[in-house]
Amino acid sequence: MATAFSATITLHGSQENRLLLPPTRLPPPPPSSFLGSTRSLPTRRLIHAHAARRSPVVAVQEVVKEKKPTNSLLITKEEGLVLYEDMILGRSFEDMCAQMYYRGKMFGFVHLYNGQEAVSTGFIKLLTQSDSVVSTYRDHVHALSKGVSARAVMSELFGKVTGCCRGQGGSMHMFSKEHNMLGGFAFIGEGIPVATGAAFTSKYKREVLKQDCDDVTVAFFGDGTCNNGQFYECLNMAALYKLPIIFVVENNLWAIGMSHLRSTSDPEIWKKGPAFGMPGVHVDGMDVLKVREVAKEAVTRARRGEGPTLVECETYRFRGHSLADPDELRDAAEKAKYAARDPITALKKYLVENKLANEAELKSIEKKIDELVEEAVEFADASPQPGRSQLLENVFADPKGFGIGPDGRYRCEDPKFTEGTAQV
Repeated sequence: MATAFSATITLHGSQENRLLLPPTRLPPPPPSSFLGSTRSLPTRRLIHAHAARRSPVVAVQEVVKEKKPTNSLLITKEEGLVLYEDMILGRSFEDMCAQMYYRGKMFGFVHLYNGQEAVSTGFIKLLTQSDSVVSTYRDHVHALSKGVSARAVMSELFGKVTGCCRGQGGSMHMFSKEHNMLGGFAFIGEGIPVATGAAFTSKYKREVLKQDCDDVTVAFFGDGTCNNGQFYECLNMAALYKLPIIFVVENNLWAIGMSHLRSTSDPEIWKKGPAFGMPGVHVDGMDVLKVREVAKEAVTRARRGEGPTLVECETYRFRGHSLADPDELRDAAEKAKYAARDPITALKKYLVENKLANEAELKSIEKKIDELVEEAVEFADASPQPGRSQLLENVFADPKGFGIGPDGRYRCEDPKFTEGTAQV
């Protein structure tokens, strides 16, 4: 009888395909700087689950082969300025959100993205408008990178009708059909099945409906999500159907106040990709150019119909989990270490040192973004609040269902509704 320790694996119900792995004692791994872990990070080799796998799985780096452009520069001047402007927009917008939150203009929980801009910019600025993005509760910057206007995002945060969800989504639920921003999701992991469904839609259009569709989907989520069942179910389905999706783990090392190292048996999340038959890669999420190179290959693979990729971006948030978090659990030295690796500062240095931009050009971008964000605040503040009649819109699909009175009007329009005395 096979036990968990004999590691007997039967494939396709055939005894000929059985692979016996005798129990072995592994020597202690050498120390590594990855996440402060004591485990090594073999980014250029993959440990295959078994030799009988029908199709080889390789890491993204093995496909890329660390290709270096012949001109030795990773980006053109135009590309560099686009990246810089997008990252400055994300940082300035979030800094303004903090001010507005503390002035009482925003309510509920507001989770800021400061420090993680290289991930959003590195991936989303490679996408087309018809490509889809699925986010988390830390979604403002993903929406901005995807093209949703600063006005629409700020108004949504203010709870105004001019917001991208007419004030009904708030901070954690940015959505835009026009830009295929398929939402921020407050509960961790719940956006991954939505992203998988979007990727399935692209494949169905292309292979069944015979439409000219090469759209891809990028799903963003954090390290804390990677211990949830939905993550594994969707990895399996995406690999099984070879869906055009990139799973992007924004590993900022902390799930609220829980250290990634304390909550995960193996902190190297990227290795879960090969376990499901897809490439997995770890990349420095504080370097937008490195993120962009990995993203290029992953997006290209998806468009070619070669299936999904799991990318782990090691990054760091410069603020607490939310603006209600005093951020007392993280070590000061750890925070200082990552603050010194600010991704915007690093990109600025690259642009100037490689003569892709000068200080005046970058200052001009910063001034432009400051004015844009200020104008977004003025617009949001002056915008009207949603009417009471909007309260139950987009809640029930059946227009005659709960929430609609016999006269066909919304029950919330009854003055007694808000008094709690309405007879339903």
